[in-house]
Amino acid sequence: MKKVIYLLLVIVFASFAGPKETITLSGKISNADENKIRIRGEAFEKEITLKPDGSFSESFPIDYNGTYTLGTKNNRIALYLAKGTKLAINADDKNFTTTLAFSGNGSVENQYIAKKNEIVNKALGDPQAFYSQDENTFLTKNSELKKTVLELYNKTKFSDAAFKTSELKNINYFEQLLNANYAPYHAHYTKKEDFKVSAGFPLFDEKTNLDSEEDFLFSNPYKQIVAAKFRGKIMEQLGEDADYTSKVALPEIKKIKSPSIKNSLLQNLGYEVGAGNPDAENLYKELMALSTNQKFKDELTTKFNKIKTLTVGKPSPKFNYENHKGGKTSLDQLAGKYVYIDVWATWCGPCRKEIPFLQEVEKQYHGKNIEFVSLSIDAKKDHEKWKNLVNEKSLGGIQLFADNDWNSQFVKDYAIEGIPRFILVDTKGNIVTADAPRPSDPKLVELFRSLGI
Repeated sequence: MKKVIYLLLVIVFASFAGPKETITLSGKISNADENKIRIRGEAFEKEITLKPDGSFSESFPIDYNGTYTLGTKNNRIALYLAKGTKLAINADDKNFTTTLAFSGNGSVENQYIAKKNEIVNKALGDPQAFYSQDENTFLTKNSELKKTVLELYNKTKFSDAAFKTSELKNINYFEQLLNANYAPYHAHYTKKEDFKVSAGFPLFDEKTNLDSEEDFLFSNPYKQIVAAKFRGKIMEQLGEDADYTSKVALPEIKKIKSPSIKNSLLQNLGYEVGAGNPDAENLYKELMALSTNQKFKDELTTKFNKIKTLTVGKPSPKFNYENHKGGKTSLDQLAGKYVYIDVWATWCGPCRKEIPFLQEVEKQYHGKNIEFVSLSIDAKKDHEKWKNLVNEKSLGGIQLFADNDWNSQFVKDYAIEGIPRFILVDTKGNIVTADAPRPSDPKLVELFRSLGI
């Protein structure tokens, strides 16, 4: 009898559930460099193939009502999609923003987003000029920007009431985010490393609910606020110099009710599943148990399986890349010596801060049984920039240029997700450590001494 009742309940609920609601996107993207556009959202991705003339039309289910992005190879825009949307999008990919046009259900909201972004991009077009202003001028400009956006908001006749409500909150979040960014950006652009805002400078509204699923799926500024506040809370407990945060972060994440916020913060912690983390396996298991984002879990498993091969004594992944002095240099050519590898890029501030320390260590170990290799993962378009910087800074050691920036095989084989990254290989080409101390860390020289270098 219980089985019969259970089956009846399943049938009843199934009859109410019905098919998943879909949206329809259509239009034409002319002069695109590739025949695909991609719709991305929170734990969501959909690829649409363009016809030879650039036209497209496709219906598909979405996971939530909120903000997504539409991207071609060269351009990306924010979109608002809600279940039942039937939106036509037309643009010339060579002149995207000026030719972008919407029609159909959802067009009012998306045209508003495009116009708002024009206003914002004009105001923030030069970030250095915007954030280098003194406090009072900055606050005035930010207030004026908000006022201009609100004028657009108030004169727009929205057809979606939920969008209208969420967007008003989004405007306020954006103002808060710019204010919060002022201190670090001002310090960076004005080169005043110790800069602090004055007492009373407006930052985050402490009354903001930092566990709102709806706001997280709608507002990108809100996402950044949540991430910043969460990191601040963790760093208060650990200190800014902490290498790994998971032991403190995981208990806090478990308290969060919003599935999307929880998944996002768990995904951020995935960065700590690395070759240098002695607790990587336990963290991997925790993240796999807590996350409901299958794509992230699949990617994390691939990464974890890779770092398991990067343990002490295992053969190091190989490289054979362009040498600044001409020709190519491979890891095999350096057999018989220890090899300290610095994976870096010219655009990476923390990487460049390590250069003087690296030069000092190189000088200290000149003529010893060790080679120092600096491997740039700059994009090919920055090849000349790399060559010039090596000359300008008189960089020593072996200066190499990877063949495909982040997608270079050596970078992928070492599961490198952030730079600078330092690696030490022994005289036989085996791994000593896949995540060696930085040149600025006294532990590096201690490691060298322990190896008798």
